[in-house]
Parts: sequence; structure tokens; C-alpha cells
Amino acid sequence: MDHRHPPPTQPRTVTDRTRRRHGPKRGRHRQDEPDDHALGRSRGGLTTKIHLACDGKGRPLAILVTPGQRHDSVCARPLMERIRVPRTGTGRPRCRPDQVIADKAYSSRGFRAYLRQRGIAHVIPEKADQRRHRHKRGRCGGRPPGFNRETYRRRNVIERCFNRLKGFRGIATRYDKTATSYEAAVTLASFLLWARSV
Repeated sequence: MDHRHPPPTQPRTVTDRTRRRHGPKRGRHRQDEPDDHALGRSRGGLTTKIHLACDGKGRPLAILVTPGQRHDSVCARPLMERIRVPRTGTGRPRCRPDQVIADKAYSSRGFRAYLRQRGIAHVIPEKADQRRHRHKRGRCGGRPPGFNRETYRRRNVIERCFNRLKGFRGIATRYDKTATSYEAAVTLASFLLWARSV
């Protein structure tokens, strides 16, 4: 029998067409771009949520763009850490507000402890289930958190700030494909609100 060895395999060459097919795709997002592009499922379908911190006059101080299903209490601490207010003179920018007024979505023990650790006064109403759990524990439940109803009425400034942002059509309805572009649009709209208030 004739025992012949198979011919040596030829080295595979990568053509330009193969490079285009298996190479890096166009439009690949940058490192600061989230994988989900800040799009998430909620009751209304694909949505994007804007987390906003403003001053007492309703002017934006910090923004954070997340998918629509992201809970507010999860993004409270990163939002607070984005606050940077430059000083008129020398010194580092101010990053600690005097007081935080928020709704029940931010009524978590972790966020309250974070504010107390930084020495920030806060007015946040307590949820009904948290109140029930505290009463069930008796003395171990601790004291109820302080709540000033008159101060809490000033929380409407954040709602008015959102309404002014929604006056920009591109903010009310997201047309941007990437989260960085949408966040840049919200930042530009915030600059315009500051310019109008001066």
C-alpha cells in the first residue's frame, strides 16, 4: 500500500473582507459609556431616568443618567458625590450642602447614615412600612427620624426644575443614541437654566 502523507496545510491568510467582518465594529462605545446606554425597562417601555440635585432656587447642581428601572435610593450617594460648587475666592469647590430635602424614595437607612456621616441635615419622610417595622421592634427600633413639614414644602423647587428641563424637547423625549450624548444635552440645558437665572 502506498502510505502517503497528506499535503501540508497552507497557512491561512486573512483577507481584507475577513478583517472587516471580524474586526472591531464601528460605533463601539467608549470606556465611559455604559453597556446598556442608560436604557432600561419600566412600565412605559424603554426609558431613561434623570437623577437631579438642585439648589434652593431650582438651579441644577448635579445630574446622573441611569436606566428607567434604577431605583432612586441606589443613585442617591453617587449623585451627592457629583456636587461641586466653585467658591468665589480661593479654595476647593464646595461639595457638601447644608440640607437635603427628598421624598420617600430616598428614605433608606443607608442613605440617612451616609448623610449623618457627612454632617448633612436632611428632611426625608419615613415610609409606612419602615414605620411599622420600627414599631414592631419596640425599644430596639430606635427613635423616629426628624421631619419638619414646613421645610419639606420647599421640595417643590426640584419639581419645577424638572419641568423647566422638560421644556427642552430633546430632554423630554430622548433622541440621543448614547448615554454620554444625552447626559451632555442635559448638562447643556442645565447651563442654559443657570444663564437665565443670572
